Amino acid sequence: MAQKANPGALQAPMNAPLNIPAAAAQTLLHNPGAAHALLNNPGAATHALLTTAGATQPLVNNPGVGQQINSNPGAIQPHISTSGANQPFISKPSAAQVLMKSPSASHALIRSDRGSMLSMSDDNVMLKQIMTTHAPDGREVDVRPLLYLVEDILNRATQHVDFLVKGTLAQIELEEKTQQANYIAMLEALTFIIDRIACELSYKAMGGSDAHATTTAIFNLLSSYAWDAKLVLSLSAFALNYGEFWLLAQIYSTNQLAKSMAILKQLPSILEHTAPLKPRFDALNNLIRTMMDVTRCVVEFKELPSMYISQEVPALATAMTHIPTAVYWTIRSMVACATQISNLTSMGHEFAISTAESWELSSLAHKLKNIYEHLKQQLSLCNKYIDERKDVETYQMLLNLFDPTVMHIDNMKILKALIYVKDDKLPLLDGSTKRHVSLDVLRRKNVLLLISSLDFSSDELAILEQIYNESRVHATRLESQYEVVWIPVVDRSVVPLTDEIQTKFENLRSTMPWYSVQDPKLIEKPVIRFIKEVWHFRNKPILVVLDPQGKVVCPNAIHMMWIWGSNAFPFTSLREEALWREETWRLELLVDGIDPIILNWIKEDKYIFLFGGDDVEWVRKFATTARSVATAARIPLEMVYVGKSSKREQVKKVIGIINMEKLSYAWQDQAMVWFFWTRLESMLFSKIQLGRADDHDPMMQQIKKLLSYDREGGWAVFSRGSNVMVNGHSSTVVPALGGYDEWKVNAAEKGFELAFKEYHDRLHDVAHPCCRFEFPTTTRIPDNMRCPECRRIMEKYTTFLCCHDEQGIPGSLF
Repeated sequence: MAQKANPGALQAPMNAPLNIPAAAAQTLLHNPGAAHALLNNPGAATHALLTTAGATQPLVNNPGVGQQINSNPGAIQPHISTSGANQPFISKPSAAQVLMKSPSASHALIRSDRGSMLSMSDDNVMLKQIMTTHAPDGREVDVRPLLYLVEDILNRATQHVDFLVKGTLAQIELEEKTQQANYIAMLEALTFIIDRIACELSYKAMGGSDAHATTTAIFNLLSSYAWDAKLVLSLSAFALNYGEFWLLAQIYSTNQLAKSMAILKQLPSILEHTAPLKPRFDALNNLIRTMMDVTRCVVEFKELPSMYISQEVPALATAMTHIPTAVYWTIRSMVACATQISNLTSMGHEFAISTAESWELSSLAHKLKNIYEHLKQQLSLCNKYIDERKDVETYQMLLNLFDPTVMHIDNMKILKALIYVKDDKLPLLDGSTKRHVSLDVLRRKNVLLLISSLDFSSDELAILEQIYNESRVHATRLESQYEVVWIPVVDRSVVPLTDEIQTKFENLRSTMPWYSVQDPKLIEKPVIRFIKEVWHFRNKPILVVLDPQGKVVCPNAIHMMWIWGSNAFPFTSLREEALWREETWRLELLVDGIDPIILNWIKEDKYIFLFGGDDVEWVRKFATTARSVATAARIPLEMVYVGKSSKREQVKKVIGIINMEKLSYAWQDQAMVWFFWTRLESMLFSKIQLGRADDHDPMMQQIKKLLSYDREGGWAVFSRGSNVMVNGHSSTVVPALGGYDEWKVNAAEKGFELAFKEYHDRLHDVAHPCCRFEFPTTTRIPDNMRCPECRRIMEKYTTFLCCHDEQGIPGSLF
């Protein structure tokens, strides 16, 4: 514990004669600063220059002493007389006596260090002095557990609001940390040095010693320690004294032992005058909190991982040059705080009547805050540098893990690298039970990673959920042996997530029946980079398929899922190619899984028109013309309007007119319209992904024509049963129907569908409508494409497009 003896705090007789011996006079001739000090303060000089020759030695060896005396005219000096065997006898007048003899004595005490602080304002000079005391012996001290204890003491002593709010949890964590055996051993090893510093602080504070000298003495005690250890050990010593002061203040009214000790320290008298004390303790608490901020910052610099950052990095190099200064001024601030507390306990509440003395504390707090802000800025740059290095390392690790030549026993290493590598929390939410689960539920299973932003359309989600739920009905079937995991991709630069983003995420997650990552922040930046750069994620959802060993068997199975649903299991690229080999250009390919009514028409071998577009006049003309031709030809014709891939609001208006005028059958559900076009687009992108978009495949050419016609007005597909006969643009379909009188003779001979096809093809060869494909920059764009009409390589343009529709068909690629 800090000692309370104060042998050097006695007042010199102010009426003592100025008796300067010859040796002292010689000293003053060579030391004008000391002479100037004596001329300005002869009373203080009485005891600074005693009649013994040795009394002049301080001025000879330390010219700055004269300046310190000059800056402290009311400093209390020892009065020493010899007794017996030349032993000094020390007497101490009461605080009241001191104040009675010199009314300015209290202010002198307050300002005792102010002059020296200003005189040492040149940090370069101070730094050179401090660096001479720095001789670390290489010992490593883990100061973090000690810092936890110190923060707990000082936070409770200063009644920090933030600390009180989280006090219970912090206390539990503190107890857990300090109970560990290595922490206890470390504390035992450091107790001696902490006590020595505490005694130094207490003794020098009561003796009115110069703050710089006291700070230097502490640095001498800690010469063999690193900068962070110097700071934490000093702060521990200060906390020991300051914590004792407030412990007595808090319990003296209920504990008799504490009460007796408090009376000796004049605590009851101090605490009864809380109003005049408040500015003093506000200033103290503010400075102490700043001291803790600087200390934490310095410790964090020491804890930076050397494998990711070195002192060659400019931010760390800059910080390391400023840390000695930061340590000095923090310890200097501890000395100032200790002096204030010592003066309060020795002189009582009268010492705190004026608030002018808080100037020094405020000045120190201001200086420390500037130092802290600078260090914090450098620490932020260092952490950013380290994060970037770690991100590069993690990204490279992902590249290595997903190397096709690398074999894994199961998929756990892969899933942990993507989702959450630690075992301290359950990273998944089971959509069916709404319980948090571990990644083990996915071990050795086929896993479909559903990767998307939070802009996941309800139509898209509803269709995907329908496909998923249908596969769960027969859980034992082969095509049901897979699990889906939603991986949300959010902007990681927004930290923490805004309430709006968090709510949007939670609402979207709550609708999903499969597994979801329970917190989007679990997905780290390098993982998002990998998803974007390697798996080519933009904004549209993708479905990456991992086999039971974690190998990527399909970079994006979302196209397969839209086209074939769970029948595409196990969703590999080989399975995708096999499914395409089984397909032909038929009406079921276009409408399968969307509308059972059309499937019934196909079974009944009816004549069917699928048509679309957003031009109401063309839709009206086409529907009436087709209906009149069917009546004239006496064929069972059915027509269905399937909308357009964009301009949702305009499509709704067209459907309304069709319904009102009873022109034909039309899909009322926008999800059906969306799914029709999404499946068509998925067919094209499936082929692009397989590198087969320009194969001489008649089926693919027809799909590309239909997608192109959608961008160029209206269109119609004509079939009998499942056999598609005509895939025509608006500019040729209506004229072909209008020329029925020219080809009706052929209809009687060859059949209606063949005669219509031949006549339409002749018009098409003359009209040759342009083909156009528009790919958003958010999708993978093929290097080139062949025209489905003439087979030439199409020209590439950059287009700016606006469809005047904020709610365009969600997910549309065109």
